[in-house]
Amino acid sequence: QVQLVESGGGLVQAGDSLRLSCTTSRRTFSDYGMGWFRQAPGKGREFVAAIIGGDTTAYAESVKGRFTISRDNAKSTVYLQMNSLKSEDTAIYYCALDRSYRLLPPRDPRSYEYWGQGTQVTVSS
Repeated sequence: QVQLVESGGGLVQAGDSLRLSCTTSRRTFSDYGMGWFRQAPGKGREFVAAIIGGDTTAYAESVKGRFTISRDNAKSTVYLQMNSLKSEDTAIYYCALDRSYRLLPPRDPRSYEYWGQGTQVTVSS
């Protein structure tokens, strides 16, 4: 069983930054795609960013230029650096792991087999 543990959420003001972390117990971490999704109250789960390999990334249009996904394979950790936060970024953020080999980072949540418990990000305006 793969465990994913997110951390780094919190309450910030608009324009501030946060860095989310997601650590997995999976040994062969570097083989897997990793994604970040979010879910706001009353809304469905939304793709935020994903990464495969060392540097192939994908972003939702709403966060492009503000958020950066990265990974440290030695620490089995994926990060989401969030800058210039807006009130509409308020949501529970989830990381997810995809074991399949892909040419592009998947945006569909159904591509991911394992999920973390989520971390709350609240941005006050």
